[in-house]
Amino acid sequence: MATVSPTLLVVSAHAGDFVWRAGGAIASATARGERAVVVCVSYGERGESAKAWREGKGLEEIKAIRRDEAERAAAALGAETRFLDAGDYPLIGTRELLDQLVRVYREVVPTVVLTHTLHDPYNEDHPEAARLALRARVLAQAIGYDAPGEPLGAPPVYLFEPHQPEQCDFKPEVLLDITDAFDAKRRAMEQMGAQQHMWDYYTDLATRRGVQLKRNAGPNLGLPTETKAEAFMRYYPQVTDRLE
Repeated sequence: MATVSPTLLVVSAHAGDFVWRAGGAIASATARGERAVVVCVSYGERGESAKAWREGKGLEEIKAIRRDEAERAAAALGAETRFLDAGDYPLIGTRELLDQLVRVYREVVPTVVLTHTLHDPYNEDHPEAARLALRARVLAQAIGYDAPGEPLGAPPVYLFEPHQPEQCDFKPEVLLDITDAFDAKRRAMEQMGAQQHMWDYYTDLATRRGVQLKRNAGPNLGLPTETKAEAFMRYYPQVTDRLE
């Protein structure tokens, strides 16, 4: 059997979500020489582009702005992008959209998948994108599904931290050290001019999660004072032959 190259697939509801919630994970992966592919299901043109609307810009112009921001942010992280332009507020998971995503899975052959939590009372687009990501993963495994490529294996799925975790049933089960990758994440965040108010929030969050990472990593590990981290939940059980 051919060896599958490590590949990270990130399914992001809107053009900015992957930057705030998984930019460190993406930059860490690409720094190791791994492939990272970001799927933006929508541009976030209606619900996450308030600044552009207030400036009097139209829908298609806003889409173009958000796409450009996402492309520049992904480039700062070393990632590729795919845009499905499915619309937002609301994002509706159609059969056609699901099929598009299955085809991305078959093309990319991810070894790890990142997406949203399945509960977010503040933004239903996020769990809808997560449901699409999980359904597409299962369908891409089916040998009889009509899409190019070979049936997918069973990549682990991690759910990234939502903006208001306490309201979304999120627990930081996995803390990822992104200290070395944080400068790249910050550069990516600074490409998202439509959501400039998020830059410092997610810098502060990375610092707080870094404190928790150090607390849970054991003593005397030589972790940097300014450790940065991102938090995730696992959706499927971890498969292992040893407990570490």
